[in-house]
Amino acid sequence: MPAEPGTEPEVLPPLPVEASGGQKVAVGGHELNLTNLSKLFWPEEGYTKFDLINYYFRVSSFVIPHLANRPLSLKRYPEGSRGAFFFQKNAPPETPAWVKRQRIYHEDSREGVDYIICNDLSTLLYLANLACVSQNPWLSALPDIERPDIIALDLDPSDPEDFEGCIEVAHLVKEQLTRFGLVGFPKTSGATGIHIYVPLAPRYTYAQARQFAEIIAMMCREERPDLITLETAVEKRGGKLYLDYLQNVKGKTLASAYSVRARPGAPVSTPLRWEELKSGLKPADFSLGNVTGRLEREGDLFQGVLTAKQDLVEALRHGERYLRKAGRP
Repeated sequence: MPAEPGTEPEVLPPLPVEASGGQKVAVGGHELNLTNLSKLFWPEEGYTKFDLINYYFRVSSFVIPHLANRPLSLKRYPEGSRGAFFFQKNAPPETPAWVKRQRIYHEDSREGVDYIICNDLSTLLYLANLACVSQNPWLSALPDIERPDIIALDLDPSDPEDFEGCIEVAHLVKEQLTRFGLVGFPKTSGATGIHIYVPLAPRYTYAQARQFAEIIAMMCREERPDLITLETAVEKRGGKLYLDYLQNVKGKTLASAYSVRARPGAPVSTPLRWEELKSGLKPADFSLGNVTGRLEREGDLFQGVLTAKQDLVEALRHGERYLRKAGRP
């Protein structure tokens, strides 16, 4: 079972079921009917649906704390990573009664959305069996869903092969955060870029969090206008890296730490030490086939995202002191 709060997460032994056909398994007092386990989800690599479910079982105590009490947007790949996918916010009608849900109302609709909340192993495996390859949580958590406890910066290169540029910009973001007395935590997106999470005390609105993220992004662009753009339109980016601060909106989601991605090689969105972000690193270095070994060695490098409750007001004061010292207006 996943680790209790305050304990060290650990990689579990493989899921004790046959890796083919359909299997029933009892998890957390609930019976799960795991289906189509031998279906190839990554044909070139030979990874099956069972491999996906087994991965989430084994790393569940790492994943669940980063999903707990957060509404999830479901991105489902019923035919595997190469097949068509669809987004689903409302819990499917057949969702078992024991799966926690939270109805949330949005300004653009009078009808509430029943989001799934993943707080336990049985729910995580239920989602994996729905072919949710990645887990996509909000940046805010219950009980105060209106106030994010994470600011996210998404580094998206125009050239999918330019991870070196991502590394350079990530360190620039780190420098700007330091000037405000803040710490950030990097992870590979599992695609072509880098996500940097800035943990936050849940005292501020999404608009305030987004405004602060914009300040950081603008300062980075000011330092490297040749490398960084804040232009949302792809055709206007001029080959520069897009530093996306607009993810900080209620209801928007990013793949969580330790999520598998539906891309060639079955890459995993993997937390990193800052010193690991150096030339030669590639997102493909971390995949469904090797991340469990890394977690056994490194533990949860994203633990600070859960525990560091940083204050924006104090950060702005710290930043003002830096600007005055630097002689900047």
